[in-house]
Amino acid sequence: MDRYAKMFNRLNDAKEGAFVPFVTVGDPDQETSISIMQCLIDNGADALELGIPYSDPIADGPTIQHASIRALSSGATPDTCFDAIAQIRKDNPDMPIGLLLYSNLVMVKGLESFYQQAADAGVDSILVADVPLREAEPFIEVANKTGIKQILIAPPNATDETFAAIGEKSQGYTYLLGRAGVTGAETAVEIPADELISKLKQHKVAPPLLGFGISKPQQVKDAIAAGAAGAISGSATVNIIAENLDNKDVMLKNLGNFVQEMKAATK
Repeated sequence: MDRYAKMFNRLNDAKEGAFVPFVTVGDPDQETSISIMQCLIDNGADALELGIPYSDPIADGPTIQHASIRALSSGATPDTCFDAIAQIRKDNPDMPIGLLLYSNLVMVKGLESFYQQAADAGVDSILVADVPLREAEPFIEVANKTGIKQILIAPPNATDETFAAIGEKSQGYTYLLGRAGVTGAETAVEIPADELISKLKQHKVAPPLLGFGISKPQQVKDAIAAGAAGAISGSATVNIIAENLDNKDVMLKNLGNFVQEMKAATK
């Protein structure tokens, strides 16, 4: 059984949802980034969602753009990011690890080569943020070949036809957009109606995790009450890093507290 299936089984048995923090690998530097990822795991994250820094992140708000800039200026490349992920994987054999990135990054290396490198580093899933479902087929094929789960996005305004296609092809989990637009904690998420999530379930999609604008425990509670399998929080996590760049100990302490509070809201 794959790591996501094991995680969802464990959480279902415990009657909990998943809390999945997002950070950019290499932010603010390689060594601190590895400490940050381990800190998230140690404080109760059910899975990690990781960004690979990119110079032109179109769907990201300023918080995550700045994280990319910090990582790139400290020398991060896809290769150094995979090294960091491999180290986290070695120490955490059961933790689901997903990548959330842009197609340019993948294409520069070549689709198969990138996915193979991700698989070798211990990555479980890849979500390519700027590839719509209608263009996802080549990614899905390579994902299947390399043992990676291709994560699909369910937009709030999707048609039944789109939901059916996602249901047919989704693996790992489904990334449920809280709203259309750029990411960011500054715009509170509007929990999609229960009927949206029940529609997803009707089409048998992989368990939906709500992303975009999740920054408070109450939003996690609301997502799970609406039927989501859990929530992903990016900008709020990255904000804590940005606010404590000059004090790593405080950064890790605050990150730990944040994850504990968000995880408690899944129970």
